Amino acid sequence: MTESTDAAILGFDTATDDVAVAATREGEVVAEARVDGRPGEFPQHATRLLVEIERAVEAVGGWDRVGLIGVGIGPGSFTGLRIGVATARALAQARGLRIAPVVTLETLAAGMSESAGERDRLAVIDARRRQAFAALYGPTGENLWPPLVGEPDAVAERLAELDRPPLAAGDGSVRFRAQLEAAGVEVLPDFDPAHRISARHVCLLGAGATAVRPEAVEPMYLRRPDAELWRERNTGG
Repeated sequence: MTESTDAAILGFDTATDDVAVAATREGEVVAEARVDGRPGEFPQHATRLLVEIERAVEAVGGWDRVGLIGVGIGPGSFTGLRIGVATARALAQARGLRIAPVVTLETLAAGMSESAGERDRLAVIDARRRQAFAALYGPTGENLWPPLVGEPDAVAERLAELDRPPLAAGDGSVRFRAQLEAAGVEVLPDFDPAHRISARHVCLLGAGATAVRPEAVEPMYLRRPDAELWRERNTGG
């Protein structure tokens, strides 16, 4: 499929408890929505993702105006990632589109641009099990640490070795604020919007990413899902 120069980009991410969807055209945001996850409730990935996608597509003039799908590939929630990637694959196959895989931690880092200035950016997602998904990015978005998963104390030890402390955002940075700040990291205030995924950055990063065929897109899990571990414990495997 040949993309027109004014084709829109549809972008979404379901790696966290939120459902984030946006559409851009020529770098400008045409539509954006986020359905925030609520503590103690199941995420709404399965019920709200397609609804928000259709609204975004309608805002850009329909599927014929969409030239690319950007999708967050994690790391993050196993179930959320599975829903997001499967949805991107299905839509891309049905519409004859390619997909731009975007690392969720990179999306978080991009959302810190206004606050970070020339500082490095630490993106941290709560991985549950008292662990964090984290990655470090430079002021222009260069990846300084590839995505990793680890206990907050171990991440903090590595951060303490840096020559200059980064600015941190993401729900993991809020949960593990004490450990990160002890390592010299500045964590944005708890209710700063940069702690949540903004799908406009999925679109903008997707525009510069290498687009691939739908079947080539894979979630970035970094660790095995809880269900497998529980099954092994129950069977003694």
